[in-house]
Amino acid sequence: MSFLTAYHLARMQFAFTVGFHIVFPAFSIGLAAYLAVLEALWLKTDRRVYLDLFKYWLKVFSVVFAMGVVSGLVMSYEFGTNWSQFSQKAGPVLGPMLAYEVMTAFFLEAGFLGVMMFGLDRVGRRLHFAATCLVSIGTLISMTWILASNSWMQTPRGYIIDAATGRFLPKNWFQIVFNPSFPYRLVHMGLAAFLCVAFVVGGVGAWHLLRAKRTGTHAPEAVRVMFSMAMWMAAIVSPIQILAGDTQGLNTLEYQPAKIAAMEGDWVSEDHAPEILFGIPDMQAETTRYKIQIPLLGSLILTHSLNGKVPGLKDFPKQDRAPSQIVFFSFRIMVALGMLMALLGIYSLFLRWRGTFYSNALLLRAAILMGPAGFVALLCGWITTEVGRQPFTVYGLLRTADSVSTVALPNMAASMTGFVIIYFIVFVAGVTILFRMFGDAPHEGETGPDTHEPQRAAGMTQVSHQPETGMAE
Repeated sequence: MSFLTAYHLARMQFAFTVGFHIVFPAFSIGLAAYLAVLEALWLKTDRRVYLDLFKYWLKVFSVVFAMGVVSGLVMSYEFGTNWSQFSQKAGPVLGPMLAYEVMTAFFLEAGFLGVMMFGLDRVGRRLHFAATCLVSIGTLISMTWILASNSWMQTPRGYIIDAATGRFLPKNWFQIVFNPSFPYRLVHMGLAAFLCVAFVVGGVGAWHLLRAKRTGTHAPEAVRVMFSMAMWMAAIVSPIQILAGDTQGLNTLEYQPAKIAAMEGDWVSEDHAPEILFGIPDMQAETTRYKIQIPLLGSLILTHSLNGKVPGLKDFPKQDRAPSQIVFFSFRIMVALGMLMALLGIYSLFLRWRGTFYSNALLLRAAILMGPAGFVALLCGWITTEVGRQPFTVYGLLRTADSVSTVALPNMAASMTGFVIIYFIVFVAGVTILFRMFGDAPHEGETGPDTHEPQRAAGMTQVSHQPETGMAE
């Protein structure tokens, strides 16, 4: 363990906490939008199935939202305890944006979350729908400010550096917020959040459809509806996400060429570059071993030209290179999962045309297996983005080694151990609760988080014990 320093543990701790945390905000963003769509469909059509699905997924949202808040609390403290130099130097730029996130998004969510979760039978339909929409908008605003802050760290603009203190001072807020990578990353992340939820919803629906198929029973209408909605989302959004990722790649090539070189495992810049499908980058030998590559495809993908120039890691000093081994594989896992998600969506369209959409066992099993694919792809994309920025916290300007606090190794190790224990307890407990929820299919007369589930008796159908005032029967 002598190779570990407080600096390495600080990086590991932040990577660990943000890795656990990011899953839940992404889930909340997509699920809040899905809830708004379900309630809108219920109000428009007056079909009870949409209300049942809304109540079913609202209970899931309550757990996911709470876990997102809990898992993210410590990150703000880590900036002060572990990354005080970064906070001091970049705080004048990032601090106001994070404050705007609290004042706009957090207050909006906090103000209407209670109405959304507990007010369906207490306020009018339209007021409740407005609360649901405002919570969904709040999650999107939160994502916008967080990505604006992180994107500024990737492609910093609109600042000046104080000569005396080395602090980044805001000069042009429009350039700071709408920095070159922000629009591309915002679209890519938003679509990723929607796909995460689509494949979870699709996986849950497929599980209950497959179980009904095996037992010879008829799946509830709500199960069929949510599976259909999820596969429509997969079929439409997955190809769009691939195009969004392509545009972000072009932007990254322009503003962060060293990251592209690490992602591709290329060491020498060249025209007519091949695409390395598989290999093992060797940072010491400055080569990628065991390469399996396709001629010309690298230039075509990265520059949209067969003779486009692709950068190599040798174009950059050794001390400025990102660890290619990590981003090389994380990027390929993300791309592979994105392709599989798109293929599953296209396959579902084919089965709709064939008339076997709800009964095809291959589709149902594939949807179950792909349930967590959105989250895995999201984490791999985040790893590619953040590790690919190394060795800088503010790309090209502030090194990660110069951003860390002066903290003793035993103190850092103690806090790291505590975080690992607590996060695993919270995560395992939360996921256990969610899987228990997923184990019950949505049914007619579904109850929300503000009501208690009635006792189930053998051979009896579950019936809501609370009247659904003002709702279609």
